[in-house]
Amino acid sequence: MKILCVLDDLGSGGSQRQLVELALGFKEKGHDVSFLTYHHEAFFECILESNGIGFICINEARYLRRVVRMRRFIRKGGYSAVLSFLETPSIICEFAGFPKRNWRLVVGERSANPDIVKRKKLRLYRWFHFLADYVVANSFNNMAIVRSVNRFLPDRKCRVIYNMIDLNEWKPTQGYTPRKDRKLKLVVAASHQYLKNLNGLIEALALLSQEDRAKINVEWYGDRLSQPHFDGSLAEARRKIKEFGLGHVVSLFSATNEIRSKMQDADVVGLFSFYEGFPNAVCEGMACAKPVICSIVSDVSTVLSYDKKLLFDPKDIQSISNTLVYVLGLGNDQLVEIGSRNRQIAREKFDREVIVNKYLELLNG
Repeated sequence: MKILCVLDDLGSGGSQRQLVELALGFKEKGHDVSFLTYHHEAFFECILESNGIGFICINEARYLRRVVRMRRFIRKGGYSAVLSFLETPSIICEFAGFPKRNWRLVVGERSANPDIVKRKKLRLYRWFHFLADYVVANSFNNMAIVRSVNRFLPDRKCRVIYNMIDLNEWKPTQGYTPRKDRKLKLVVAASHQYLKNLNGLIEALALLSQEDRAKINVEWYGDRLSQPHFDGSLAEARRKIKEFGLGHVVSLFSATNEIRSKMQDADVVGLFSFYEGFPNAVCEGMACAKPVICSIVSDVSTVLSYDKKLLFDPKDIQSISNTLVYVLGLGNDQLVEIGSRNRQIAREKFDREVIVNKYLELLNG
């Protein structure tokens, strides 16, 4: 098959990571794969290049002109199938196939943003899903939101496929021991925007006793550490780190292609977002056999249902702090046991080969 993957950009986000991994899986199975974007963000470009996957960016600032140019590109490309992630790329692909097309179209819903229900524009985007062959969400929670705003979307078009992980790459390292420096290392991989709730984590750390603060180190890896920022959250977080005297506890790093080794070296992986589709960081942390502490978002409460104390309400600072206290109180053997359990769940739910084949089944028709 000749497959086109469509995204807004090739930045370091979770949707980008998943679509790039899918593209690599398609390529390994002998398919001709390429990427189309409309913003210049190059985080994953080197990976595509090294694997012989082409990409083009139609960098057009004017929205309607962008839609026209991307429609023309898709229609003239001779593709067997098009796979898009995120709402704006998806609606562009849906328009590209109107009034008729000779390629399969699968669109990916990747966010359980509660504003989808409230905002007319976001609801309207989902109404055009009838132009796709399949709509894939990466959580049942996400699909429920989509179905709630488009009740006429037929069951036969709706699929839930969890994020995938290459379990041969994302795995525990030999010789790992918790608390190597007598401190619990908490690793977070998330962009610097209010949605990801760095400020909530900082405020929760400030509630800890001095004794508990001395037992934890937080490493947060995310893009936009320098201008242009997503929003004012990073500046606010830096002020709070200074105000609460947490400079020795919280370290902020740029997004990195070495995040796998960072998680493998962690004692705990965390996610503090207000909402998510299904968080890559949770899948990756579990695959690396790490305990995961997480907001009650998406389907995470089902996946981690064996221990509710690992979950918290992201809007409740005390709830986050209670989870930090709980995980700080776990012994090293308990950390290893929880991590082993997470690894087994990851095998059952996020296996790369299974998920690549599920997408190819939809793209093949």
